[in-house]
Amino acid sequence: MKSVKSILFSLAAVTMLAAFVFPQLSDEQKEAVLLQTLVRGMERYHYSPQDLDDNFSGKIYDLYLNSIDGGKRFFTAKEVAQLEQYRLELDDQIQNSEFGFFNMSQEYLTNALERAQGYYRDILASPFDFSKGGTVELDGDKREYASDEAALYNYWSDYLKYETLGRYADAVEKQAEGDEDLAGKSEAELEADAREEVLKMFDRWFDRMMKLDREDRMSEYLNAFTGVFDPHTNYYKPIDKQNFDIRFSGKLEGIGARLVNEGDYTKVSEIVVGGPAWKGKELEANDIITKVTQDGDEPVDIKGMTLDDVVSKIRGDKGTIVTLTVKKVDGSEKNISITRDIVILDERFAKSLIIDGNAAGETIGYIYLPSFYADFQDRNGRHCADDVEAEIQKLKNVGVDGIILDLRNNGGGSLRDVVKMSGFFIERGPIVQVKSRDYEAEVLMDVNPEIQYDGPLVVMVNNFSASASEILAAALQDYGRAVIVGSNSTFGKGTVQRFIDLDRTLRGFENVKPLGQVKLTTQKFYRIDGGSTQLKGVTPDIVLPDNYAYIQTGEKEEENAMPWTEIAAVDYDQNVLELTHLEQIAARSKSRISRSDIFGKVESNAARMQKLRDLTAYPLNLADYQALEAAREADAERYKNLFDEIVNPSARNLEVDLAAIEADESKKARNDDFVKSVSKDAYIREVLSIIHDIIELEGVAIND
Repeated sequence: MKSVKSILFSLAAVTMLAAFVFPQLSDEQKEAVLLQTLVRGMERYHYSPQDLDDNFSGKIYDLYLNSIDGGKRFFTAKEVAQLEQYRLELDDQIQNSEFGFFNMSQEYLTNALERAQGYYRDILASPFDFSKGGTVELDGDKREYASDEAALYNYWSDYLKYETLGRYADAVEKQAEGDEDLAGKSEAELEADAREEVLKMFDRWFDRMMKLDREDRMSEYLNAFTGVFDPHTNYYKPIDKQNFDIRFSGKLEGIGARLVNEGDYTKVSEIVVGGPAWKGKELEANDIITKVTQDGDEPVDIKGMTLDDVVSKIRGDKGTIVTLTVKKVDGSEKNISITRDIVILDERFAKSLIIDGNAAGETIGYIYLPSFYADFQDRNGRHCADDVEAEIQKLKNVGVDGIILDLRNNGGGSLRDVVKMSGFFIERGPIVQVKSRDYEAEVLMDVNPEIQYDGPLVVMVNNFSASASEILAAALQDYGRAVIVGSNSTFGKGTVQRFIDLDRTLRGFENVKPLGQVKLTTQKFYRIDGGSTQLKGVTPDIVLPDNYAYIQTGEKEEENAMPWTEIAAVDYDQNVLELTHLEQIAARSKSRISRSDIFGKVESNAARMQKLRDLTAYPLNLADYQALEAAREADAERYKNLFDEIVNPSARNLEVDLAAIEADESKKARNDDFVKSVSKDAYIREVLSIIHDIIELEGVAIND
């Protein structure tokens, strides 16, 4: 093994020499510059840099092979054996700026995809006999690679038979129930229709895979490299970083249309309300885009392009014009010019409702926060802390007696915002400890003595509440300021990431830029009591039954997750609202849950879902398949309408929000769905009872 510094030196020497001798760099020379820049970034910035040795090489190999054929549907055992010779050589290839393994894997994968495409088209050309027995194992982890091409062909036969059988059995059932579209069709015709559906599905799938170019595949390889460090360190090629920023900030500069690939074409799937396309009223859902024209340029035919390439041509700076040539549903063709603008994706932002509590005159505020979003590119951009503060103020204005902050399925986001937001509920003090690899832990403080809300507070979490969600839940739990309610544990992500623009770390080499960015783990965060949420998550004060209770989820299930560690606690206290009756509050909730029909069914449904998850081998005989499906459907019927009952009928918008909602038909429809989902949420129903218990046991006066 050689040191990282010597590797970097050799890479730099090779790439600089190549750039001097060959001003027009080849793909591999450009990739060598990208790789050495990425390696340097990992060594310089990652919390836990690693030696590039044989052990590291083996991990890259396993991650990469799993990313390209984790289902073991494409390669044979013989082909994997050929790739296996590189298992312990990838560190050396990184050192020498070589891509022998990557090139071989791409050649093998291209051939394997073409071979598999031939398999499924040949197999689906003939009818299946569903009277024969047999099973197919769908979990790649439970199967070995096919020994040879004949065995691989046989697996594809079983796999396609299973896919067809499901559709055929469904059609037989619908026909028996009197479906008019299927009336009079023979069994042979139903089977042929099922095969045709499967053929179209696989054609779409393979079309997407075969459109991936070398840059896309190289991105997979580089992410195998970064994935060895930890599961949250990822390489982003430029378009991927743009997409991340859009999700994180809730806005983009473009036309405001969601697109999907459909064969060789790009189709509009949705128009974003309030965006330029929506305002223009010409572009519509289901329009097929055939050409894209930049203002003053010639039209570009986009047939066959990947979705990323099409999106990159349609997005652009505010104020610029793009013209789309589209084919309408009626077959007519039209040129639509749209002036790009900032598009706000409002479904990503915080919003609130009010709900009547358990006692007469008791009113509870409900705030839903889907992510800790922030727009660091725009001084006037949206930040979740500011939005939540505004929602709190609106709720205070109507005199709520308690607040629910719903962080279920919130995967995290801005560290700055979570620190500020946590401070809304205490006077001032430490919120979280953050430690870089070579420094003592830094304590991030709420320094604002103002308290935005001093009343009863419940924070809702579940297995998928992660990162920033866990910081807020942990801080308010440690302070005893809020009751944390939810699944048996949160996700368990106790690490902090930042983006490094690789272009900024490399002088020169303008002919290979943009290189993209790497999101890497630079810090670990710790609770103010010194413990970490890494792997363990946050255990709620009150645990409610959950459909995923028996399924292993979270950070502990991720490959190469960083370990749990602990540091010293810091001093903290608060005098806003201290919960002195938490055991009684939890006991009351436990008693209610034990008597609840809904939560009793959730508990048994969790066991059912674990059983379903463990079932990965399926019958290929029609009678056996129908028997299995009938048993599953009968079992599922018990839980079919589990959350259909209206349990929070008083859930409603604040009056101050109604004008903006009513002014937009699409926004109104989304809001109606939101209010309806809250009205049927049994978990919120229980939290309303918990808040009532807080008010009663802690002696909190309610607002008149």
